Amino acid sequence: MCDDGLRRVAADATLLHTCAVDAGEGGRHDADQGGLRSAVVVNPVKVADLDELRRIVDETLTAAGWPEPLWYETTVEDPGRGQTEKAVAAGVDVVFACGGDGTVMSCVSALVGTEVALAVLPQGTGNLLAANLGLSGDLAAGLEVAVERGRRRLDVGAVDEHHFVVMAGMGFDAQMLADTSETTKARIGWPAYVVGAARHLRDRPMKVSIRIDDRPPVRRRARSVLVANVGRLQGGVTLLTEAEPDDGYLDVAVLTPRTLRHWLALGWAVMRRRGRVPRMEVFRGRHVEITSNRAQPRELDGDLIEPGRVLRAEIRPGSLWLCVPRPAQAPDLADDADAVAERGEQRVEEARRE
Repeated sequence: MCDDGLRRVAADATLLHTCAVDAGEGGRHDADQGGLRSAVVVNPVKVADLDELRRIVDETLTAAGWPEPLWYETTVEDPGRGQTEKAVAAGVDVVFACGGDGTVMSCVSALVGTEVALAVLPQGTGNLLAANLGLSGDLAAGLEVAVERGRRRLDVGAVDEHHFVVMAGMGFDAQMLADTSETTKARIGWPAYVVGAARHLRDRPMKVSIRIDDRPPVRRRARSVLVANVGRLQGGVTLLTEAEPDDGYLDVAVLTPRTLRHWLALGWAVMRRRGRVPRMEVFRGRHVEITSNRAQPRELDGDLIEPGRVLRAEIRPGSLWLCVPRPAQAPDLADDADAVAERGEQRVEEARRE
């Protein structure tokens, strides 16, 4: 690594996990200083070849000087929280969440408030946290991010007993998720959500009252209300350009399009990354309560939860260690994602030859 890179790592030292080590040549960490104990919490339904996945993960981590990881499979009854709690009790340093949004969300709920870091090995087609990390289903990159030990302590949103890292939503966004088939997602990936969205562009709006912290409630006729910790959606589209994952606040986006023309204008502005998006208001706060005039579909980090008239969310500052491509303070968690993907492919190939 160049001198400038070393100075940057030193300047960001307070953001590194306590077990992180200095970067070695090429941005990697020296395996001689000892590998970390890890566990993989995997949703077997999302994996085409579980034996092959296990071989690649075990070989890559072993070649990097890490002990062989523990493996836990999720079930319908327990999508990952119980397995993650077992991993934490076993004394691991890193938990790999290997599955879709539901698996990641369950792992997050078990890791909040601990010193164990979360790493993402996305297998589902719509993994929001992976999209914000720039991983996009890349197994090699997910492993490399963990091995290089870039860590960032993030805020986490809480909704009842559930948690989210990216965003919670009520209304159109959750309805879109509900009406997107798993078959279509498996066939064409994240564009499948566009098909689900098209079915609801003309739905009637919901009447909502939005109370943020101790301020008077805001009343709107909205199609969707999003409570975000970071701002990137599926396909790498950034909805909230000023949302930061560790600023102690939630960003609340209220979407109020009424016609197809409104939707097109909103979508065009988001794609162009304009500062002002028509038919969207943004608020910020630590506690958010959204009340609708009727029950609405609801989602956390792209995973549906029970419909309801109320969505209450609060921020839990700095409560999760996350493995990131670079432990920098930039709002974009995907910094260095392309480079780390290249290093990851090289590491996996090297492990395969050993």
